[in-house]
Amino acid sequence: MTKGKKPRAFWKELPILIGIALLLALLIKTFLVQAFSIPSDSMQNTLQRGDRVLVDKLTPWFGSKPERGEVVVFHDPGGWLNEAPTPEPNPVQKVLSFIGLMPSAEEKDLIKRVIAVGGDTVECQGTGPVKVNGKALKEDSYVFPGATPCGDRPFGPIHVPKDRIWVMGDHRDDSLDSRYHQNLKGNGTVSVNEVVGRAFTIAWPINRWSTLPVPDTFDQPGINKAMAAAPAALGLAGAVPIVLWRRRRLTKESTPG
Repeated sequence: MTKGKKPRAFWKELPILIGIALLLALLIKTFLVQAFSIPSDSMQNTLQRGDRVLVDKLTPWFGSKPERGEVVVFHDPGGWLNEAPTPEPNPVQKVLSFIGLMPSAEEKDLIKRVIAVGGDTVECQGTGPVKVNGKALKEDSYVFPGATPCGDRPFGPIHVPKDRIWVMGDHRDDSLDSRYHQNLKGNGTVSVNEVVGRAFTIAWPINRWSTLPVPDTFDQPGINKAMAAAPAALGLAGAVPIVLWRRRRLTKESTPG
């Protein structure tokens, strides 16, 4: 009888297991989900300083774009974080955040709520409300209690260019968002290419676990009127040549010759 092969000692297998685990963590962080730490109070009361949120990085790979009402993480479009330099992370933090075992250590990203998308017109006059395509948003469910919809920065009307978004923090009195960067490139809007993904849940601390759904006010009838009109306009444009061709044909048939 031949003896069975002696299994390798666990300590010899351990480096391989660790390597596989780190590789899987890196792949998940790169393509699927990444944790981010909330560094400020700009999204209160939805998010508190120190919360850890999980961000969906998968759907953008399939062409999905940010939608109104979503809470998104995005790279600094340029100049947004100049007024608030962040501490340099230590080497251990850099490594762990790189492979996804810790929230992003670089803190070069921001988190805000999408209020308007490309093609929308957004404005907020006086004490509000914020209006998107002429429809007033009811924001009581997420704007920080006591804050007015415009904060201290009324704006607009602003037309959001294609493939860009207008973002605002839920704590309107403590958020340096699109309202404060209209003098920079993009006039306060953010390119969808800068968006890392949508924050879909609070994962830590445990007692604050919850999902981050889109508020109902963004589903109200009429807010998509610009997009809803597009099919009708295309239908009309397609119908005109058919009607003209039919009239010309009827005219030729009724003309003696």
